[in-house]
Amino acid sequence: MSIFAECPTCRKKQSVKNKVCGCGEGLDQAKKSERVRYWVDYYLPSGKRRRESVGFSIKDAQAKAGKIKGQKKENRPFDILPESKMTFLDLKDWYLNLEKVKSLASYSVIQVYLRKFNSQFGEMIVSRIKPADLENLIEKRKKEGCANVTIDHEIGMARTMVLKAFDNDIVGGNTIRAFKKIKKLNKGNANARSRIISPAEFSCMLKDAPLHIRQILITAYHTGMRKGEILNLTWDKVNLKKRFIYLEASDTKDREKRSIPISDELHAVLQDMPKAIRDKHVFLYKGKPIIDIREGLRTACRAAGVSYGRFEKNGFVFHDLRHTFNTNMRKAGVPESVIMKITGHSTRAMFDRYNTVDEGDLREAIERMKAVV
Repeated sequence: MSIFAECPTCRKKQSVKNKVCGCGEGLDQAKKSERVRYWVDYYLPSGKRRRESVGFSIKDAQAKAGKIKGQKKENRPFDILPESKMTFLDLKDWYLNLEKVKSLASYSVIQVYLRKFNSQFGEMIVSRIKPADLENLIEKRKKEGCANVTIDHEIGMARTMVLKAFDNDIVGGNTIRAFKKIKKLNKGNANARSRIISPAEFSCMLKDAPLHIRQILITAYHTGMRKGEILNLTWDKVNLKKRFIYLEASDTKDREKRSIPISDELHAVLQDMPKAIRDKHVFLYKGKPIIDIREGLRTACRAAGVSYGRFEKNGFVFHDLRHTFNTNMRKAGVPESVIMKITGHSTRAMFDRYNTVDEGDLREAIERMKAVV
């Protein structure tokens, strides 16, 4: 436990006994004029070092140091941390206001899952969370009919928030341990989907889909782009002359730039789309950016006789178009390295999840075997 004085000129933190800083600043005079900031330096229960600004009064710094010593002596070390009074609602507000978090493409999804988590734990003091509390939440969600992957996402989003808080000395080890004791319900690729859309199904969906949904479906089918990448696409990222869509790192889930070629079919669609004067988004509905496309997809699927919904038998969800694109490219003989470059799959394992081997592939394998047996 130490108290440091910060030089008002060079900001160097040093012993309170120093009369003159190395930069030449007279610290005694600076202290009298209350220009010296004091810091209390101590170690957290996790072993991490923490340096906390107290203010410009040496008495306040001494009082703070004394309080911390008392908490440690009374075996109340975690009272030092902000989590001793912070609720999960407070923690959520802190986390969602971080610039790095706000820049994530999944920001809106994070908000939804944390809101759901806080419907159960929002008023709870962060330091009081126990593994049993999280286990009870899991069982409650199961009774509500939530899928394992949905439950994993909810717990996972909260765990990521807590880990970030731990890295910033806001929560302690006990809170981290509560979350680390909870194992994922889905193992490996248990939630991987194998649904792909056949050309016939896709044509039927386009036939009766609303115009704005039709344009989005064609973009997804011919690019393999994620829904968020499509809905957030702006005209400055589209080069019709070069026939490429250029996504910046901030536009993609994996935070890597991507160059996506525009097919003839998609080029015809984009070329015919009007550009709004006051909004640079490519896909608009009644002059406003499109946020939710679920109702339009239901309409298109119903008209085409295609089941819609993740939990329906052979049900279609928008993300299946990404699977379809990967599979169609592979069947067309496009090298896997090129497909991965277009879709933004950084690992072979992830690529394999989106590359579906269907009955057509299996029939072709048998036909090929005929030539050698």
